[in-house]
Amino acid sequence: MIFVTVGAQMPFDRLVLAVDLWARGRGRHDVYAQIGDAGATPTHIAWTRFLEPPEFERRVRECHAIVAHAGMGSILTALEHEKPILVMPRRGALRETRNDHQVDTAERLAATGKVHVAMDEHALPHALDDLLAHPTAQRIGPHASHDLITAVRGFITKGNA
Repeated sequence: MIFVTVGAQMPFDRLVLAVDLWARGRGRHDVYAQIGDAGATPTHIAWTRFLEPPEFERRVRECHAIVAHAGMGSILTALEHEKPILVMPRRGALRETRNDHQVDTAERLAATGKVHVAMDEHALPHALDDLLAHPTAQRIGPHASHDLITAVRGFITKGNA
């Protein structure tokens, strides 16, 4: 199953409809989406507006790949569960978010190779095909690394000296 999530705060019709068209074109019947309070509803994929946390967790555990907005919660969840993830950033100019912070996040994480990125709905079909053909996933722990904690502790200690 491919699990699509737009997060809990805002709809993201552009992402949902792009995946819906992709599923129709590929004859995929294994896509499930959490679409939020979207204006548009998909016609070729299963969907719900919201999922309670236990159901969301189950969907993440059972999926083979995640498609999401470029929100850190979705990205960290995928990496913690070692699931391949494709993100498409919301755009401030399209009023999908306040600014283009998700564009910056997507660009930065794409450079690490840990996250697949489609910068817009036109790039999404190819990026999703590529993700499924080469499903790389990396696992991160649920807590900050020892090195990060040490660096932050050192910064705080120097600031209080």
